Amino acid sequence: MSAEQSDELLLERRGPVLVALLNRPAKRNAINRAISERLLEAVRQVDEDPGLNAGVLASSTPGMFCAGADLAAMAAGDLLRPDGDPRPSFTRQPRRKPWIAAVAGPALGGGFEMALACEMIVAGENTTFGLPEARRGLLAAGGGVFRAVRALPRAIGMELVLTGRTMDAAEAGRLGLVNRVAPDAEVLEQAVDLAQAVAACAPLAVQESLALARRATEAPETDLWPEARAALTRLMSGADAKEGMRAFLERRAPVWRGE
Repeated sequence: MSAEQSDELLLERRGPVLVALLNRPAKRNAINRAISERLLEAVRQVDEDPGLNAGVLASSTPGMFCAGADLAAMAAGDLLRPDGDPRPSFTRQPRRKPWIAAVAGPALGGGFEMALACEMIVAGENTTFGLPEARRGLLAAGGGVFRAVRALPRAIGMELVLTGRTMDAAEAGRLGLVNRVAPDAEVLEQAVDLAQAVAACAPLAVQESLALARRATEAPETDLWPEARAALTRLMSGADAKEGMRAFLERRAPVWRGE
């Protein structure tokens, strides 16, 4: 395992998985411009490095995930571009490879939005999720308004968005919001294990599947059938599909080439 340290983000490479650890404990890991830019670099690193197949977003501080945007940075306009639009952020950044959130402790507002931006979530037993923005005269503009409704049964998602109530980890597990509920001390390792399971699959198959799965909530099946066929055709023309079938017949682990 190798590690790279910056002021506010720690990166740990665990084989084919990059772990990004939010590291602003004095600010409850609130996102300012510096940490946002470093997170985007981490996303690009995962996407562009053929040796990396997945990312894990976590915190370096036990019992703390992310408080969302740094309000002081917001007030200073530090999170906006000169034209007034939001700067690129983790919650808005397109990604080719999956990320898993390892959440222990409260994940409210922007912290919940960071988790919802990931493809999967591992939650600690004492984690709570919520979008309290409506109680403050605001809305969860970092994706929470629509991602919560997509990730949960519609009525429950609406309840969180419109009332600001919180949801504990047990309820999140029952409703399928999270993939696993774990003891707080084991959240990061279980998230890495899940990322390693993703990384054990053929990289191009994961990327094609992820792209199509994201389309499932916005496109009709009449569009998805030809898109699935085209994706399968691309995969079948590559080396990894042939290797996967050959390895199955030979009863051995496949050796992926990312081709």
